[in-house]
Amino acid sequence: MKVGFVGTGNMGNGMVRKLLRAGYETVINDRRQEATANLIELGATWAENLAAVAAQTEVIFTSLPGPAEVDEALLGEGGILEGAREGLIHVDLTSSLPSDVKRLAQISLSRGVTYLEAPVSDIVSGPLGVEEERLTVFVGGDEAALERVRPLLETFSKHIFHTGPAGSGNVIKLTNNMISLGSVVLIQEAMAVAVKAGVDPTKVFDMWNVSSASRWVQGVPRMVESAPSTTPPTFTLQLSAKDIGCCLEMSRELGVPMTVGSAVSQVFTRTVAKGYGSLNPGATLLTIEEEAGVRIRQNDGIGRA
Repeated sequence: MKVGFVGTGNMGNGMVRKLLRAGYETVINDRRQEATANLIELGATWAENLAAVAAQTEVIFTSLPGPAEVDEALLGEGGILEGAREGLIHVDLTSSLPSDVKRLAQISLSRGVTYLEAPVSDIVSGPLGVEEERLTVFVGGDEAALERVRPLLETFSKHIFHTGPAGSGNVIKLTNNMISLGSVVLIQEAMAVAVKAGVDPTKVFDMWNVSSASRWVQGVPRMVESAPSTTPPTFTLQLSAKDIGCCLEMSRELGVPMTVGSAVSQVFTRTVAKGYGSLNPGATLLTIEEEAGVRIRQNDGIGRA
């Protein structure tokens, strides 16, 4: 099976390496050709545009920042549908709005292309999850098509779920991210309150850890000891803000209030506005520290005294 892959950044690069190691002939494209150099050395084939990738493959993966980029990749000039042959399976690993997924799945179907959404998650997100083949994949769309591409997904994933029709995979992904990212913000705010009251953050954790909050605060030592601007981001705060925004948009479309989720989104939005979008998601702590007038760590990595 000849495989195409579009988007060879933080996550996609490792996925292509896994496909190549498994013996799959792989054709690749990325806006930044330099991001594909190591993959070309490993045997991947470069294609000049996405239509060229689609024209010579049976399955094409996309791993892109968000819905707008997927739209352009699929429908734009030189895009996937321009070069696609009937029977192509498009596996989109991007976190997107479910309503966008449904729309693109319908457009693809009208062109003889099967669109599978397959957003991924990991207990500790990032390239290490790809390398250790421990990702969880939430696949929405045709189940028979999933079975055809399952061996490809298994090269970098541990758990592969068929969630139902197109759109359902991102329902799981976005709600999962709202929980994981939102709970961190709540813990950061609680820590800011405790520190402003005069309690040492390490002692706060020691006491939380043997109390009813224990199961939720296991990441606190890492939060206190590491600086968000010096810890290499495996998933940026900007992308996290996008996922939270998509979850809120989904809730509005469904008529479900998300009062706490809206507050979480505001913290992420303010943090991006402060210029921290390229840092890891834990950089929301910088905003919480600034607005509370406290310092939880002695070194935040950006030169603040």
